[in-house]
Amino acid sequence: MGLNDSAWRLLFNKYHILEEVEQNGHFLISAAQIKEFREPRLMTKFDHKVNLPAIFSDHHLSILPITRGDYMISSFSAYKEFEDLAPKVQRISIPPHIQSLLPRFLVSEAIALNCANACGLLHDFLEDDSLVQTVSGRMSSGRFEFNIHTAAGPKHVTVNNSQIEIDAAYEGIHYLSLFEAKRDLADDFLIRQLYYPFRVWSSRVSKAVKPVFLIFSNGMFTLYQYCFEDPQNYNSLRLVKQKKYLISMDISLGDIKSLLQTVPLRQEPEISFPQADRMSRIVNLLELLNEKAMTKQEITSQYAFDERQTNYYTDAGRYLELIHKGRDKDGNIVFQLSSQGRHIMSLAYRERQLAIITQILKHKVFNQALRLCLQSGQMPDRQIIIQIMRQSHLYHVEASSTYLRRASTVIGWVNWILGTVED
Repeated sequence: MGLNDSAWRLLFNKYHILEEVEQNGHFLISAAQIKEFREPRLMTKFDHKVNLPAIFSDHHLSILPITRGDYMISSFSAYKEFEDLAPKVQRISIPPHIQSLLPRFLVSEAIALNCANACGLLHDFLEDDSLVQTVSGRMSSGRFEFNIHTAAGPKHVTVNNSQIEIDAAYEGIHYLSLFEAKRDLADDFLIRQLYYPFRVWSSRVSKAVKPVFLIFSNGMFTLYQYCFEDPQNYNSLRLVKQKKYLISMDISLGDIKSLLQTVPLRQEPEISFPQADRMSRIVNLLELLNEKAMTKQEITSQYAFDERQTNYYTDAGRYLELIHKGRDKDGNIVFQLSSQGRHIMSLAYRERQLAIITQILKHKVFNQALRLCLQSGQMPDRQIIIQIMRQSHLYHVEASSTYLRRASTVIGWVNWILGTVED
């Protein structure tokens, strides 16, 4: 059990929080009360639903700040799943005279936003003229009220001088666009990150306010523009549009075919065959570990993973010889980039992608599946992939159901490789 889980269970027991929520529909808790067991800033930051402590998840609860030092716990519908409208990826280029915004240097949300602006994609996405970067950072919310869905029906909430944070704001002729930016790939997000700034600045400017979510990982910018159809309703969020922009890699089909001809196959390692369908999330994890080593608990609590996913994706990185698993002086499991992983993540963008593809194609299953895909022009049938897997002496894969689940990983990774190719 993590430190947040333990501390929140103690708080729930001490203050009879479940009983209060059942009776009154909510419980108000102060930062001072939370601090009796752990720092509030560590105990109240849950950017994704999966990050919530177990006692919150078990009872379908969430927490929202209402003042600078007070929080409300209730059965809020506080999160929103990302929708994927499957837009065609638009290729972009970093201006040739800009050397400090290359993909391997985009190590923070702020730098990623600067790169997006320098590449012209913000102007393209926002459809506004004369964009100027304006407000950012932490500020007070002032006072506003709203309704939010709970299990017991709509709840009225008053916010008074809570702290909000804006990653960036770009103001043009017609709109003020407020950005929340992330470097981790996730399935959902906390609506509050868009809603509180939207309410604050809608009362301060006369022009329309656009809430925008930007996600950057491995050279890909994904932007989501939202609107609140009823500004007084926290849950009236609607996706207006989504676009994806990819920094050009200049990888051709010939490059992939050349790797297939030259990459030496390796013996299967004594590590579970991957059950991690999204190679993009593995690369994203490599980017985060490139900044610092992380314990299993840190990855689970800070990244948009549950504990099982942490195991799957770190094992996938180990399978590719890019992540090393060890222990710290206190005996905690720690993950860091292997020497090969550090080398690959230091490469220029194009070379980094090709090096990751090389690590994948060293394994017979992926190598053969990609060959068949290129020969026939379509992904091999799952049963054919399973047949290749059965012939590849995989470590601890025996049951037919296991082969079927792992086949999804093969399809996912081969599709990721093909996705790096520019038409």
